[in-house]
Amino acid sequence: MLVVMLNMTRLTVRAGIANSHAKFGWQTFTDEVIKVLNRECEGVVYLLWGEYAQKKGRLVDESRHRVLRGPHPSPLARGFEGCNHFVQCNELLRQLGKTPIDWSLSP
Repeated sequence: MLVVMLNMTRLTVRAGIANSHAKFGWQTFTDEVIKVLNRECEGVVYLLWGEYAQKKGRLVDESRHRVLRGPHPSPLARGFEGCNHFVQCNELLRQLGKTPIDWSLSP
């Protein structure tokens, strides 16, 4: 089972400075990771949160994989809490004959 959760295309930033590492090459790296997963794996569920991450969906063969698109989980964005992506992801995993994920946080 493989689930990819992506809420940005830059995987690092300086604390408190959004997009500070925009030119570090993370976009190229994430593109290549998605291309390899798309080619080498079957039935990946992608959770793409926010505009930048959603654009990565163009790299996914949706006839072989599943993509959920939703708002960024930032407190500055709206709608993430109601998107039910964790429930939808588990339903997609069941449809693919895979074990659902226990998303609960352990104490």
